[in-house]
Amino acid sequence: MLPGRHTMSYINITVIAYSGYRLHESPRAFLLNDVTLTVVEVLDKWIEESYADRIRKRFFVVKTNNDKQFKIYVDEKTSEWFCEIE
Repeated sequence: MLPGRHTMSYINITVIAYSGYRLHESPRAFLLNDVTLTVVEVLDKWIEESYADRIRKRFFVVKTNNDKQFKIYVDEKTSEWFCEIE
């Protein structure tokens, strides 16, 4: 590991998402540690794709009703959602 850098981990979460023309288009709320957090704003979003195994992840940085920010993503192959934890 490089000095000054730390590795982030992700935990599996349950998400309620808006699905318009695309499945999992935008998260609306999610369950984290038995608490339901409502997404009040999507601050950023992007797609990352692994060319080796063709896994595609849709990332979102969201602001929730408790005024905190979270980085979450959905694995498009499995439709599983994850939240970044330190």
